[in-house]
This record gives sequence, structure tokens and C-alpha cells, in this order.
Amino acid sequence: MNLNFDGYLGIIFTLFGLMMAMLALIVRMKSMKRPANVKKIMIPPIAMSTGFFMFLYPPTRPTLLEVGEAFIVGAIFSLILIKLSSFEIRDNDIYMKRSKIFPFLLIGLLALRLVFKLVLGIHFEYEVLAGMFFILAFGMILPWRIAMLMKFKKVEKELLGQKTGDASVDI
Repeated sequence: MNLNFDGYLGIIFTLFGLMMAMLALIVRMKSMKRPANVKKIMIPPIAMSTGFFMFLYPPTRPTLLEVGEAFIVGAIFSLILIKLSSFEIRDNDIYMKRSKIFPFLLIGLLALRLVFKLVLGIHFEYEVLAGMFFILAFGMILPWRIAMLMKFKKVEKELLGQKTGDASVDI
């Protein structure tokens, strides 16, 4: 019996990725129950940026064109997240608004990523593909979090206006 070990690794890593994605989704949904702040908004892209150290390993380096393509696709995906992310004032704190579509969107993006991986996996070396998906993810999270920060600051300004009695603050 000839076992294809590489095929099993692909399945194992895909299942592991799905479990991690579900864990991230659960954590994300639970975090909406607590007030938002600047630190919670900006830590993910800052923490994720340490992943750029992977490019010190030469086989993971995509070409400049591939970097641009991956970042642009990520930025396009971020537009959906930006549109669905908003804040509200509750109990004198700022919370992320719940969106019924948000979990399905994250699952859909994960599914799309898996499809890309299967389709593009035959055209790129695994390490380069991993680097491109990291850039795609960073290209998605960075604009999304910057937009969230801007939205948060507007709502924060409104909250401060309510506390001081200034009704002239616009959102």
C-alpha cells in the first residue's frame, strides 16, 4: 500500500486551518460583547505584522507583482468588512454593532481562500503561496482596522459630546 504523505499533510493543515478559523470567529463574536477601544482595534494588524519575518526565508518570497496582486485582493475583500463594521453607544460605552451577516461573511472569505488555495496551488510553490496568502490577509485586515479606528473615533467624539452636553457633534 503506497500512502501519499503530502496529500495527508494538505488535508491535516486544511482541517487545522478550519479549526483555527472557527476559533477566531468565536473569539470575534465574544469580543463584540465587551466595549471597544483603540487598543483592541489596532493590536491585530500590529501583531500580525510580525508575520513579515517569514520573508526572511527566501522560498516564501513572492515577486513584486504577486505581492501587489495579493495586497489588492485583500484590500478589495476589506471593503466588505468595512461596510459591515460599525459602532454604537450602549451603557455609556462604545460597542461594535452586531451584524447577522458578519459570521457568514468570515466563513465565506475562508471558503474563498480555500478555493484560491486549491486553484492557485498548482501554479505556485507552497511557500510562495503561503506568503501571498499572508499578504492578502494583511491587505484585508490593515484597511479594515484603519477604517474601524476612524469610525470608532467619530463615535467616541459623539459620546464625549453627549457627556459634556454638546449636541453639535456629527457622525
